[in-house]
Amino acid sequence: MILLGFDLEEFDLPIELGNAISFDEQLTISTYGNTALLALLKEFSVKATFYCTANYAIHKPEVIKQIIMEGHEIASHGYFHSAFVKEHLLQSRLKLQEIAGVPVTGFRMPRMMPVDEQEIADAVYTYNSSLNPTWLPGRYNNFDQPRTWFYKNGVLQLPASVSPGLRIPLFWLSFHNLPMWLLKTLSASTLKKDGYLNLYFHPWEFFNLETKPQYGLPSYIVRNSGNNLLQRLRGFITWAKSKGYTFERTADFVGKVSR
Repeated sequence: MILLGFDLEEFDLPIELGNAISFDEQLTISTYGNTALLALLKEFSVKATFYCTANYAIHKPEVIKQIIMEGHEIASHGYFHSAFVKEHLLQSRLKLQEIAGVPVTGFRMPRMMPVDEQEIADAVYTYNSSLNPTWLPGRYNNFDQPRTWFYKNGVLQLPASVSPGLRIPLFWLSFHNLPMWLLKTLSASTLKKDGYLNLYFHPWEFFNLETKPQYGLPSYIVRNSGNNLLQRLRGFITWAKSKGYTFERTADFVGKVSR
């Protein structure tokens, strides 16, 4: 079972790095990548989960409605991508439900930052996918955390997938920088060990970031962005289907393991 998750947000990464980008351009780049992603998922009849900020959804409600119409899941990615107070947990869920017209049961904290699990439970989420159980320099060191799903404060915690043993992360940056044969090998071993993969990307990665040097993004992010990343994901899905692996929305998977 493979769970594809896409963090659909205002593309504010240049601002985090000290560079300017207008809000309209943030929305345009994320929406461009999301359109390409939806077409790819539709081509392969793959269903996925889109973790959306309420801020993005308010400005692009037609995108949220298309995601739902095409059979995907909407989960919360907070209210804003670069600002957080605990009230945003409930507020984002309610706003997304209002726009999408469907229940929202999952949450992922922007940048996989820590979030109080009791506050997640109080905001009535069923699952939280905000943990990357590995070490990323300058971000976090979660080697002491469980590698696979577990419960905390009554909420199912669904960490991003990392390989057994060395805990090599199988996430968006890996798809930019690792050879695909290695990613497939690590994915197969993780699937054999855990029975599932929880992978995450951002729609803005599927815009050719090499054309925007003014953003000041590091090479390990712009490498294989845009159509190159789309073709890498296409090849991964093709490989996975040839091996008999299936794809599922995260809420559906959570419903099965929590029974």
